[in-house]
Amino acid sequence: MRKTALALLLAATLLPACSPDQGGGTPSATPTASATASDSPSASPSADAETSVPAPAPEPSAAPSGPGQGNAELSIIVTTSEGEPETSYTLVCTDGVPAAESVHPSADAACAALKENAGLLSPANPGSAQACTQQWGGPQKATVTGVVDGVPVDAAFSRTNGCEISSWDAARNVLGVAGGA
Repeated sequence: MRKTALALLLAATLLPACSPDQGGGTPSATPTASATASDSPSASPSADAETSVPAPAPEPSAAPSGPGQGNAELSIIVTTSEGEPETSYTLVCTDGVPAAESVHPSADAACAALKENAGLLSPANPGSAQACTQQWGGPQKATVTGVVDGVPVDAAFSRTNGCEISSWDAARNVLGVAGGA
């Protein structure tokens, strides 16, 4: 009786991992319910990890992450805190060099940063399974819209958790002086 129960349990565990439309029981790539808590995006990092290990850099989603051509036309709006006036910048770069129409406090550094990493303005995907430390970096917010190397940009930045702080810090030169908290 014990062997029969064990065999039924084993069969019940393996059966959901097979898909009949994949040619006769080939295991599917879908994770089963036996995933551990550490596989879950809601698993909390240890206290040491939150204070001593910086959040991982975000994965760029739309723009390439390598060196770019350095061409950009961007509108940048930074709010340092709730109720404070917005600071607006215009950044125009050609081959990694700021154009005359740029109105940005550190246009040279911003254009160089975009030429070095074209995916810089692709913040962490909030719907992703990436675990982020639950720390608050401040009330600052920023939006960046425009085009970098032919790729449309519509990015929002804040400092509300470790992933967003990491994205903010990576884009600090583009966000401008008020954005470099």
